[in-house]
Amino acid sequence: MRGRRRSLIAGLAFLMFMGTAVYFRLWAIEYNVSSDDTELLRRQFDLANREAMDESAEWRLKYDEEVDKTRKCFEELQALRMGQFKDSSLKLDNASSVNHKLGMLRKENAVLLERVETLKRELEEEKSRCLTQSLF
Repeated sequence: MRGRRRSLIAGLAFLMFMGTAVYFRLWAIEYNVSSDDTELLRRQFDLANREAMDESAEWRLKYDEEVDKTRKCFEELQALRMGQFKDSSLKLDNASSVNHKLGMLRKENAVLLERVETLKRELEEEKSRCLTQSLF
């Protein structure tokens, strides 16, 4: 029984040794493949990263262009509003100045109408004096 036990233990030891050797061999193969894969993955990552950076730069450029367009539109709108405000204030100024001028012209017209009436009366008086002198 001892002999058999020893051969069994020796067989198990040999199998364990062979299993360990196969394991290390597979690990070495996997390590070589893994290091190659690591380099390949690093290259792919670098490529993908560059592409993402390029795409990000493109989107940033588009964003900046849209911001510029929006800023220009906003400035034009502000200019239009200011122009309209100036126009409306000018219109108000013009309206108030027109109203003032109209009031002045009405006063002047009233004065002139009174002057015309006075001149008409004077003319009538002169006519009547001329008629009375021509009769005598």
